[in-house]
Amino acid sequence: MILTQELLEAIAQKRATITPDMPSPVMVVEVVSPGKINEDRDYRYKRSEYAARGIPEYWIVDPGKSRITLLTLVDGLYEESVFQGTEIIRSATFPMLDLTASQVLTAGQVL
Repeated sequence: MILTQELLEAIAQKRATITPDMPSPVMVVEVVSPGKINEDRDYRYKRSEYAARGIPEYWIVDPGKSRITLLTLVDGLYEESVFQGTEIIRSATFPMLDLTASQVLTAGQVL
């Protein structure tokens, strides 16, 4: 999760939990765990929760499918771009980012 300065200050005043009355993060990255329940949560339910919260960018890192799904919030709904292999991930929030899908997926395996 990437926080705004405003959100970081709000968290520091309370506890390390983001509550609905606080500003939204700039970006959230979810790594899909194995299993249909986990996949549904990351691809379906969190998508609608994060859109309602107004989070501008949401990444779904799916090691099982070897892909990164990047969701960009446009007029309250997410537009989806999928990246695999050596494709450079194109982020509207972080246009200077220079990572491929493989680099992100490989980094996750190392951790």
